[in-house]
Amino acid sequence: SSLLLMSGVVVAVGLCRRLTRRRLRSHPRLFAFLVEMFSTFQICACTNELSLLGNVEPKPHTALTLTYGFTVLHGLTLAGSTCNPCGTLQPVWGGGTSLRMGALKIAAQFVAAVLARAFMHFIWSLEMAEPHFGALSQGCSSPMQTSEVQAFCIELLFSVVFQLAVLRAESVNPKYRVHLIALLITMLVYAGGNLTGAIFNPALAFSLHADCFYDRFLSYSLVYWIAPSLGKFLIPYVL
Repeated sequence: SSLLLMSGVVVAVGLCRRLTRRRLRSHPRLFAFLVEMFSTFQICACTNELSLLGNVEPKPHTALTLTYGFTVLHGLTLAGSTCNPCGTLQPVWGGGTSLRMGALKIAAQFVAAVLARAFMHFIWSLEMAEPHFGALSQGCSSPMQTSEVQAFCIELLFSVVFQLAVLRAESVNPKYRVHLIALLITMLVYAGGNLTGAIFNPALAFSLHADCFYDRFLSYSLVYWIAPSLGKFLIPYVL
């Protein structure tokens, strides 16, 4: 049921993206906002569902296999979208994208994060699948299982590694690039998922753990917003 749900989200987002391309090409700002919003919605909704499958046996093989598979699927179906505020900051910082357009895309990403969370909570409330039972009663299921300093450093490091890999992979054939990026994300999740969740995406972090941001805003904003964003600004000094 979870796999069917996530597949349905992917199909629906694909249809919305196609319709947006056909009807709104002449309105570049609205087009950019909607495409980024639909794409980020897909990633946030699917990852919310995947987070419920982390304890499915055999652990952690099932969760890692699903992470790899859906990351490949996202890469193939969401070409042209960053779905990550950190990825949007890079061209803005480098002058390739205007500040207004960058802010518009980041706004779209956070709107999608909120919409995806609300949508998934509605689906979970229907309790159509076993993993959904009791999902809404968990509150802040904190992914941070280490000190704030260590969590900050982990998310910062993972953000730098991920963004460097994306830049280096630009010259790789797209059909191979998506698998390389998916493999890297799976490895990072395996390495740090039990410590911070290995999210390195501010919009996705908010969609997954909004309750934790309400309860401990300062620490969570430092680890899941500031750290990955800072990693983006360190990229030019690493290259």
